[in-house]
Amino acid sequence: MDTSEPTPADPLAPGDPGPDAEGAPPLEPPRADATGPERADDEGVAPTLVGISFADVYRAQEFFTAAQGLAARHGFALKDAVLVGKDAGGRTHVQETIDPSPGRTALTGAMWAGLFGLILGGPVGWAAGLAVGAGAGAVTAKVIDLGIPDEWVSWFKQAVEPGRVIVALLVEDLDVDALVSEVERFPGAEFVYANLDPDTIDRVKAALGD
Repeated sequence: MDTSEPTPADPLAPGDPGPDAEGAPPLEPPRADATGPERADDEGVAPTLVGISFADVYRAQEFFTAAQGLAARHGFALKDAVLVGKDAGGRTHVQETIDPSPGRTALTGAMWAGLFGLILGGPVGWAAGLAVGAGAGAVTAKVIDLGIPDEWVSWFKQAVEPGRVIVALLVEDLDVDALVSEVERFPGAEFVYANLDPDTIDRVKAALGD
């Protein structure tokens, strides 16, 4: 899905609650019955949504890989991840990364090439990326029902700045100390959003040097 979204008139303030039910700029969080961060699991614990912005797609890829490693080390359970980029012309592009099949990721090398081409203006475009490989069909602009809701994706599309890429992670069983330790490896990245308490948000921002 290629769509053009205007840059928000007001910059996103860290800790803002996120989109409302219609996906408008941040006023109220999604409805309590919405699929995603406000929906508790069977034990009554809501998943955590974290969004971090990177200066280029290379660092975004590195962070996504680091997030997979952190999940493997039980720093959290990674439920979904979405990359939202905006080119210099203001067009936004979304890449879903999680294959609906358990334990598999759908963001192949071909898909990364597609996102690289979009953000950097190279020869490999969105359509070309989607066309490569039988597994590419699992990667769509519409996030699967159990992943990050569409209204949140729309909100990140408004928040991302031209030339930058936001990595949004939907996680459960978050080890905050492990997350803070991991993001320290990415100085210069910018905190965008997290449904975490203010003290934890401050720790994440400090780790990023934001």
